[in-house]
Amino acid sequence: MSDILSRFLKYVNICTASDEEADTFPSSPFQLAFGEALTEECISIGLEDARMDSHGYVTACLSPNTDKATPAICFIAHMDTSPEASGLNVRPVITENYDGGIIHLDGIDLDPDEFPDLKNYTGSTIISAGGKTLLGADDKAGIAEIMTAMEYIINNDVPHGFIRVLFTPDEEIGRGVDYLDAASLGCDFGYTMDGGAIGELEYENFNAASAEIIIKGKSIHPGTAKGIMKNAALIASDFATLMPSDETPSATEGYEGFYHLCDIKGGVSEARLHYIIRDFDAESFESRKRFITSLVEKVGEKYGVSVECTIEEQYRNMREIIEQHKETVELAKDAMLDCGIIPKIQPIRGGTDGARLSFMGLPCPNIFAGGHNFHGPYEFVPLESMEKASELIVKIVEKAVGRKA
Repeated sequence: MSDILSRFLKYVNICTASDEEADTFPSSPFQLAFGEALTEECISIGLEDARMDSHGYVTACLSPNTDKATPAICFIAHMDTSPEASGLNVRPVITENYDGGIIHLDGIDLDPDEFPDLKNYTGSTIISAGGKTLLGADDKAGIAEIMTAMEYIINNDVPHGFIRVLFTPDEEIGRGVDYLDAASLGCDFGYTMDGGAIGELEYENFNAASAEIIIKGKSIHPGTAKGIMKNAALIASDFATLMPSDETPSATEGYEGFYHLCDIKGGVSEARLHYIIRDFDAESFESRKRFITSLVEKVGEKYGVSVECTIEEQYRNMREIIEQHKETVELAKDAMLDCGIIPKIQPIRGGTDGARLSFMGLPCPNIFAGGHNFHGPYEFVPLESMEKASELIVKIVEKAVGRKA
């Protein structure tokens, strides 16, 4: 597993931020460049049929080296990083033999009093960003773990069935499998290496939708505006205050859903609000969508303006599918125990490509990649967690031999 650090540092040095405003796929050209590099690396370590298609999907495989009936498994990670923080000129900071104290970065601190998870990694090697960018462990840690595991399996002739690797673009903006033919992967099930802390094993995620609200105001010269002007920006502000303040990301946890105002902008003539809606329960999810629609109608009536709302579903809770394929969870759980990892089965307060793939016929639980504080400059990942994740992939492959597909 000695190459995992060098791989990871090489990967995070490549900017692959996705772009929600783009109408191309992938949404940024950097991802195609990264995909080409990963394809070449797949070939160099001995993976078969390595290719990147016109949509930027990178795939490669290993043919079985055992006669025992064994399920075909796909290991998946995404190439893009979140557009919520800069991924350009990432300057990783490596803190060896972490002493449990504050890690001082450029302009910010990783303080265990603020981020208690740090206390779990005393004595470990902590990799963080420099303070001005995100790190990119979400999900370049996953890619490094898969590549390192595949190289180990090849070099050590580990018994295995058919294995596919898949690296996707644009996962962070919810488009990761928009153009993927899941059946062409030829696998019985898969695992996304896209979770957080060591031990995480997840097969429940949010039902998710986006809501785009457009308010049309009436612009009049402010000197003669009395009784006539309809200030769309002020109406948008009022709309935001009418949303439940105790149902936001910062006020919820566990199985609690939320509304998240991602963006608000505009002026007198027009204003826009962009929300995401999240809930684990399908019925509550539908209720949330109805609430936003009803509020749009009330605000439009209150101010006598046009308020339009477009709600688009993004993904669904994969538990509906994985419950029918619990052997996928049991295999990962057993492999974790063999590796000395305590499984932490919990819901994902987010989503993965695996959620959508599960509904496309490829059941895909999610496994830890090791990182913390994703999507911002406080992101970090312990090296030892990445090493364990790679070891776990190998163990899953070993334990799958002879199991019923």
